[in-house]
Amino acid sequence: MFEWIADPNAWIALATLTALELVLGIDNIIFISILSGRLPAHQQARARFLGLIMALVGRVSLLLSLAWIMQLTEPAFTLLGVAISGRDIILLVGGLFLLAKSTHEIHDKIEETGESVPAPKAISFQSVIVQIFLLDLVFSLDSVITAVGMVDIVPVMITAIVIAIVIMMVSAGAVSSFIEKHPTVKMLALSFLLMVGVALIAEGLDFHIPRGYIYFAMAFSVFVEMLNQRIRSR
Repeated sequence: MFEWIADPNAWIALATLTALELVLGIDNIIFISILSGRLPAHQQARARFLGLIMALVGRVSLLLSLAWIMQLTEPAFTLLGVAISGRDIILLVGGLFLLAKSTHEIHDKIEETGESVPAPKAISFQSVIVQIFLLDLVFSLDSVITAVGMVDIVPVMITAIVIAIVIMMVSAGAVSSFIEKHPTVKMLALSFLLMVGVALIAEGLDFHIPRGYIYFAMAFSVFVEMLNQRIRSR
């Protein structure tokens, strides 16, 4: 089980996969941070912790069910000439959910600026956990399929995922706090989630959008926002 420890190639694969898992987890952290921000302050850290624990359990559980994961890529039926697999269905549902949730959050954020518009309804802790769990399923599937496509040593995959989740746990609080303190950053983060939702739907319909394009758009938007923040701070 631990023979891979003496293999230099396995360590290279571990470092590469850990970095990829962190990149793939960025949208997950943003979503968890925004959702937990709707809770009372004393519940936010707990929601983030439980959300990332579920992400860890989901990813490891899927890794231990490799045969089932691979079957998800087999076409289940054809829709308008496009072969739809179980994985595609999950991506479509997850993308639609992400679009709906992000749009709702953006609407609430815009309505907050109105003088006569009541504040958004309070959201329960259980509701936040359920929503985080649903999106964790989608992000976990995408993450695990990436891992399976890169590495063929299960312990390396599990180790990379555990390291990535631990790093996310350490950074999630800072990310959440920063997003809540800067309204324009929160709107930018919600826009990222809209973009990710569109990408998931496109991939579910067999229209692959290279992740590099998405991450470049995110990085460029963050750079522009950093310039705006600096100008506003003067």
